Amino acid sequence: MIENQVEVKLKSGLQARQAALFVQQANRYKSDIFLQKDNKKVNAKSIMGVMSLAIAKGTQVILIAAGDDAEKAITALTEFIEQED
Repeated sequence: MIENQVEVKLKSGLQARQAALFVQQANRYKSDIFLQKDNKKVNAKSIMGVMSLAIAKGTQVILIAAGDDAEKAITALTEFIEQED
């Protein structure tokens, strides 16, 4: 299992469009991927789960992945979250 703490730098955070793009990217990987904010952990492949976290710009989140391509998934999703749009 790989974990990475990341600061969300997307201007709109992970809301609506950005959340959908994030989930779409997460679904490209076979690994189990989770997104954690505070003490709430959700499936990163679920749009409803990601939206339920209400992640704004500047929020610290933890990406968690377990599986064959976990490292690639964490790297790609970290880059996505840290983009400054």
